Amino acid sequence: MRTLKDPGQTSEVPSRSSESFPAPVYAETVLAVNFEDAKKYFLDALLEIHTAHTLMLARQGILPKAVASLLLEAIAELDHSKILGARYDGGSEDLFFYIQHLLTESCGEDVAGRIHTARSRNDIDLTMYRMCLRQEILRITAETADARTVLLNVAAANLHTIMPAYTHTQPAQPTTLAHYLLAAVEFLGRDMQRLRAAFATVNRNPLGACAITTTGFPIDRDYTARMLGFEGLQLNSYGAIGAIDYLTETAGAIAVLMLSLGRLVQDLLVWCTPEFCFLRLSDAYVQISSIMPQKRNPVALEHVRILASKAFGQAQAVLSCAHNTPFGDVVDSEDDLQPLAFAMCADASRALRLFAGVVSHAEVDRERMCHAANRNFLTVTELADTLVREENISFGMAHRLVAASVRAAGRDDSPERLVTEIERLAPEVVGKKLSKPREVWLRALDPVHFIGIRTIPGGPAPEAVRAQIASAQKEQTEAQEWLNVKRALIGRYSELIRNEILARL
Repeated sequence: MRTLKDPGQTSEVPSRSSESFPAPVYAETVLAVNFEDAKKYFLDALLEIHTAHTLMLARQGILPKAVASLLLEAIAELDHSKILGARYDGGSEDLFFYIQHLLTESCGEDVAGRIHTARSRNDIDLTMYRMCLRQEILRITAETADARTVLLNVAAANLHTIMPAYTHTQPAQPTTLAHYLLAAVEFLGRDMQRLRAAFATVNRNPLGACAITTTGFPIDRDYTARMLGFEGLQLNSYGAIGAIDYLTETAGAIAVLMLSLGRLVQDLLVWCTPEFCFLRLSDAYVQISSIMPQKRNPVALEHVRILASKAFGQAQAVLSCAHNTPFGDVVDSEDDLQPLAFAMCADASRALRLFAGVVSHAEVDRERMCHAANRNFLTVTELADTLVREENISFGMAHRLVAASVRAAGRDDSPERLVTEIERLAPEVVGKKLSKPREVWLRALDPVHFIGIRTIPGGPAPEAVRAQIASAQKEQTEAQEWLNVKRALIGRYSELIRNEILARL
């Protein structure tokens, strides 16, 4: 910090204001880093914006046709490999000014300078960010759909695979593997809806907002929106520059997706332990210990878990960086933040792709699952329900009788022992002997019966699960159609630009 001269002093304090831009430490810590990031993520989008804006200026009569032709030719002839190989040297502030310098070298300062009529780096940057982020959303949505398809396929193959369902990490009731997996299929479906909503928010054109209040030139924002594959305008010009919810909504959707995926993976990792042995990963996805030859470490699932956690953490970091920033044009939401969003998307993509690969090649130990479902009194809820139906007693009384019988049976969880206890304790707890034969109570304790009568929508009975699978498959078809439409929209705007160049110039 420079100390100002005291009024009584006669000697001048040397001023640092004459230092040339950029200061070395600023160039090293900010400008050079951002220059590399911009080349990596935004070069193609920046040049497409240049082209679409030039076409619009010519269409509106703001640029003469001859000038627009020179600009379009200069943009088309830019050497991408040279730009990508350039290193920051302080000659230009950022990639935008570096490209502007190249255009000036190509067609002269007067012509090159006209391309910047009725626009700002502000609306250019936000347009680039949105163009690139929408591609990431489509990719993650497609990969979520792929993971969902894998789970649907495994569920369809395991309609009758009986297993324990857990609450509070304790065995609770019998269900099927299909029923369990369809719960994950459902949350992935909701994740896809959140991603689709984020895409709708992102794919709006901010170009034309200029610095923050638009321009007095008669530009056509709808035209540039169409030329760049947007589905409408980010209308208010202040919000187009100052709002950041297009990014935070995407981060929120990815955070929820990764959180749920991580919880599912945690279960699967437990299932891989010898104590459970419900799941065995393919040899292609396990690694041996360097010292213990017997080990089959399920590290692929561990990688899914940490990648999901990384993406979740990066999503939280995006939200944290945006929190308590002014509502306006600030760098907090720009060059330094955008790479974090791309890292978030990259790790989310890695997690989803690896998860789908692991699960699609895993083996289920149906016998082990079924054995576990036949232990620990898991069917006694149905025993209580049957007492209500057959003995015309309240559920509270039936619950007390079954609970007392479970305590009396102790470690012997066999159906025979439990039925003996409820028959013995019924006069004491209920006030009368049970009227139905022993076979009725034994049947109530059969896991197959337990599952089979739970035909309520959303339940584990095979017919209920088939209906859930059919509904999810219908959703998958609709989601794929949505993806096809959006990919086509994004895929054809470059052709629109080429055709417009040919038609107008």
